[in-house]
Amino acid sequence: MKKRLKVVAIIPARGGSKGVPRKNIRVLAGKPLIAYTIEAAKKSRYIDHVAVSTDDEEIAMISEGYGAEIIKRPKEYATDHSLTIDVILHAIDEFKKHGYIPDGIATLQPTSPLRTSGDIDAASEIFINSDCTSVISVCETKHSPYWMFTIENGYLNPLFDRDNFNMRRQDLKKIYQPNGAIYMSTPKNLKKFHGFYPNEILPYIMKQENSVDIDTHLDLKLVELLMGVSECKE
Repeated sequence: MKKRLKVVAIIPARGGSKGVPRKNIRVLAGKPLIAYTIEAAKKSRYIDHVAVSTDDEEIAMISEGYGAEIIKRPKEYATDHSLTIDVILHAIDEFKKHGYIPDGIATLQPTSPLRTSGDIDAASEIFINSDCTSVISVCETKHSPYWMFTIENGYLNPLFDRDNFNMRRQDLKKIYQPNGAIYMSTPKNLKKFHGFYPNEILPYIMKQENSVDIDTHLDLKLVELLMGVSECKE
């Protein structure tokens, strides 16, 4: 195993939200949504520091209450068009100003409350023990793109080979999609590639039931249902 690395978790959580207003602090099963991500990061064996980047005072107050450091986000990085990578690079620069230079960055979206500390640890182990530029959590797609269409001149046109529609679903190539839960890289590579998607990306494959990314009220209901099922099993 490589030497012990200093890995910081950065949780981007702006105040504005169109699909579900104030969703980052929306109460979910008795706790603000963002609390699940802060708690999972703090329980991780590999995360040394947990920080929330926000432009919102209420989010900052709640996050501090759950033990996160607050990075005050400038307004230009808190619009509907702001890129997450710019938020992360700003946070890295803020760390540097205070003499803290992490070896690794784990970006954890607050909209993935079913991601566990075990998921963070497993992704961290891949990142620490492998030669890669980044690790991204993914899950298998529910609907294969090999059975998808575009519409051209009013007619359905297969996105891929038409012969795929004669295959059984289980015989199609498995396809994975980022689930938004975990992104890991180094400050150097994030600045070099301006993102988490250079070459040599390794996957951390998560279960679909842990991969719900809350974007709508329906997603909130689904997570509440899944949390209820989990509590019943316990």
